Amino acid sequence: MKKQMSADELARDSRFKRVDMVETINDPRNAAMASDNKGAKGGGNRQSRLLGSMKPEIPETPDRARGLMHGIFVGEIQALEGAGRTCWDFEVGKSDEEVPFELKLDMARQCWDESRHCEISVKLSDWMGTEIGEFAESPFLFQAACNPDPVLRLTGVNRGLEGLAIDVFTTMKELGEKTGDPVLEFCEDWMLADEVTHVKMGSDWLRKITVDDPDRRARALEFQRIVDKLFSFGGGRGEDDESAIRLARRFRELAGFTTEEIDEIRDIGIEAREEMEALMANAPSAS
Repeated sequence: MKKQMSADELARDSRFKRVDMVETINDPRNAAMASDNKGAKGGGNRQSRLLGSMKPEIPETPDRARGLMHGIFVGEIQALEGAGRTCWDFEVGKSDEEVPFELKLDMARQCWDESRHCEISVKLSDWMGTEIGEFAESPFLFQAACNPDPVLRLTGVNRGLEGLAIDVFTTMKELGEKTGDPVLEFCEDWMLADEVTHVKMGSDWLRKITVDDPDRRARALEFQRIVDKLFSFGGGRGEDDESAIRLARRFRELAGFTTEEIDEIRDIGIEAREEMEALMANAPSAS
């Protein structure tokens, strides 16, 4: 089997519709649509309505939750594929192109977890009234999982995107509690426990592998910042009540993040929100 495959070679059946996450987030039309929708209760278009906080009293919450659940589902598939690639792509050794055998065992454990998450996500999506392919799939997680440096894979995927999963699962679990949906609450709580483990593995291995190589650690953490900035959703991830995705401090601490690292992710979200607001202020009307 081929080693170090390209992200472009990721296969899907006809149900899946793929979009480029970077192009979607940076499309100025999104700012225009959000600007048109700002302050209009229940108004605006479907795309802008899907990017917002989820509360029982907000009419758009069911659509937002279903869209987020579909994003979780495709993310679990890519996380499974990415961890499997890491098991296969690298030999056991001590060079930059090699990894410790114990790291490969951890990735195999993660494959087991992610395959279970795929099954849970399919059933939960069905419970929420969502079909596979109803929303688009961004291959960004798998793109990060194809990085030729295993340390950058760990920071981009296990600390960056799996860290995002901690925030998303916490947000969805809280939504299940508020709406009285025991199925949503139980499933998200179950998967959240695994995500904390996955992120902790990334945190531990980052520090072990780069203990004598501060430059490599700095490059890996910078790659993680890029991932965190991109997936702050224009400031949609934060700590205030209006955040679409709440930053889960307690669980991130359990997963090996320091207070300073969590503060930095919060600040990245604030910076992204300010940039989005500036873009919205200068955007022409979408109508």
